[in-house]
Amino acid sequence: MAQTTTNVALLGAGYIASWHANALKRTPGTRISAVCDLSQANAQAIADPIGASVYTDLEEMLEKDPCTVVHVLTPPHAHFDPAQAILKSGRHCFVEKPFCLASDQADTLSAVARDHNVTLGINHNFLMLPGYEKLRRDIENSKIGMLDHVQLNWRLPLAPLRAGPYGLWMLRAPENILFEIGSHLFAFAADLFDDLDDISVNLRHPVTIPGDITHFQGWSIAARSGATQINIDISLIEGHDDRSVSVRGTGASARFSFAEDSYHFERTPMHDIVVGPFVQQMSNAMQATRTGVVNAVRQASSLNSLGPYGLSMTRGVQSFYASLAKGTPIDRRLSPELAKTAIEHMEDVLDKASPAIEAAQNKTNIKENALSENSEAAEPDVLVIGGTGFIGRHTCHALADAGHHVRVFSRGRVTGFEREDGRITGFTGDLKNTEDVMTALNGIDTVYNFARATETSWERYLENDVNVAKHIGQCCLDAGIRRLIYTGTISSYDTSTDDITISEAVPFDEDLEERDLYSRSKAKCEAELMAMHENDGLPLVIVRPGIVIGEGGPLQHWGIAMWRSSTACKMWGNGRNTMPFVLVEDVANGLVAAMNAASIEGEAFNLVGDPLLSTRDYFSAIATGYGVAMRAIPTPTWRYFVVDTVKYYAKRYLKGQRDLTRPTLRDWQCRAQRSPYDNTKPKQVLGWSPEADRAAFIERGITGISLFGVDKTHAEQPAFMKTQ
Repeated sequence: MAQTTTNVALLGAGYIASWHANALKRTPGTRISAVCDLSQANAQAIADPIGASVYTDLEEMLEKDPCTVVHVLTPPHAHFDPAQAILKSGRHCFVEKPFCLASDQADTLSAVARDHNVTLGINHNFLMLPGYEKLRRDIENSKIGMLDHVQLNWRLPLAPLRAGPYGLWMLRAPENILFEIGSHLFAFAADLFDDLDDISVNLRHPVTIPGDITHFQGWSIAARSGATQINIDISLIEGHDDRSVSVRGTGASARFSFAEDSYHFERTPMHDIVVGPFVQQMSNAMQATRTGVVNAVRQASSLNSLGPYGLSMTRGVQSFYASLAKGTPIDRRLSPELAKTAIEHMEDVLDKASPAIEAAQNKTNIKENALSENSEAAEPDVLVIGGTGFIGRHTCHALADAGHHVRVFSRGRVTGFEREDGRITGFTGDLKNTEDVMTALNGIDTVYNFARATETSWERYLENDVNVAKHIGQCCLDAGIRRLIYTGTISSYDTSTDDITISEAVPFDEDLEERDLYSRSKAKCEAELMAMHENDGLPLVIVRPGIVIGEGGPLQHWGIAMWRSSTACKMWGNGRNTMPFVLVEDVANGLVAAMNAASIEGEAFNLVGDPLLSTRDYFSAIATGYGVAMRAIPTPTWRYFVVDTVKYYAKRYLKGQRDLTRPTLRDWQCRAQRSPYDNTKPKQVLGWSPEADRAAFIERGITGISLFGVDKTHAEQPAFMKTQ
């Protein structure tokens, strides 16, 4: 008998949607029939390759599409209403965590599902990993015994807290981080314990982000369930990845790492005092070896698509659809009952934490109504497209400080620009929509375009980067804009050798088709805009920042190295050549100067700082300034090329991906930035003065900022070090 195919729709086409789509590909008897998102382009990016229908309205999709299941993949605050509409339409519903933001909402959705005889499931990722199932079995089989202590950890850096984007839902309020990240840990707690009593909360590492919102990068939560002590720790500062569940019982102890899906079980060996320690360590080694081999084989056979995150997602989706096919209850770990318990636990924690959270917000003196969406009150004269990013944000404030009124164009919510002078306002729109762009250009004199795409194919870059840049250029022509300043990139140059000095007179890499897609796309954008300047009179100025560092920038900057953690990375080459570093404040000042300089249309400027630091110098400054040993390993670029080539052929011939760029050695060599730069032109023409003092540069760009998310002046040395 032929298997019935279940039509599935995805509501939401953001980051998590691709993971659900991949999980569904591995789930027999399912096909994605529709993708719905407010952004048609985002929906098409997922739907077009698989032949699914595209919708921008949930009601229309529910009316027209034959789907019987809908995955709710919208931001957490937009889970409740869509899920309720889906359930009432008679469809099954699979909701990404957190289920919703209040326990009474969870009750409502569960009741609607029962009333309409449909299944409601919630994906709490990591609960479905094999390692956790081993822990559950050992608890169930009494191998661990009565639980004395359980430690749940999420210790992983959260880069947006330091470098943005600050408009993410989880950064809009302090409690959102608990729902977004803490829900992983509270799902484990809800699976293990029904109730948490005697809750206490300690908040640490406060950080105030643009928008005057104070977040806490550390949440230490203590609770009790019966005789079991439970400690939950969330740490979001830079540091070693420790996402784990540790259990101590009367019979044994165990540790499950959901970051790597490893499980370690340990109990007292049945040997004498001489042999016992040896047997114990051999047992530890055998467990680690077995886990390593199994995980490596799984990763290799799936071409890196079944790491812990993808594996748990896939197992959860497969379990949900297997239950639908059999007509049996879904796994407890996917149930709304467990999800509600997790929400109740988080509500109790927030009740204890709210006094400290409210006190922190009061200290920041939030300025209401200083930034308003689509507001005309400030009469902007400058439009900044993509201004919510690292460089764009600094440029907006530099422009406002210089007396300009700035309108920030963004496809999402514009946050973090609140100023007492009200010189920055937000505008939300679609860059592909001519009406939106022309409305934003009303009254504007100068336009800055920081917009960039992040795609996986050249066709997508042409659509979402090159064509968008051309569209903005045409709108600027139609609106009579005085000047358009476009930000390119120095990575479009061929910097694979040290026998040429890069200046604006040097042409881009002549074989850009063999370079990475981003460098190729930015060069194509420049070429198309320059053609519009020459043929149609587009008043264009191009600015290409170097490797930008400074306050609000990421520690793990991929222009510097290939990062494995905040203190471990592999350098692009030997790390001895001087790198094109530049301070973000200097770039912002250069961009402001590019607006005011006369008769520079059709010109390009490389905003690269003076030659002060190599990659090794950069890491040495971090080590000295922050007291941390950096593992920055010199790595020949040919090694990257060899590994990338193996991956390329594996993806092409084993996974069937045809829209890949073939790796080249020269492309990898360019990442080392072996060519020196000449920044004479912006100094002479723009009057630009980047920081030239090495010590001041290090202070402003490395040691004087919070690269690790913690104010180093408050860092406490261990007691034994103070006596040395």
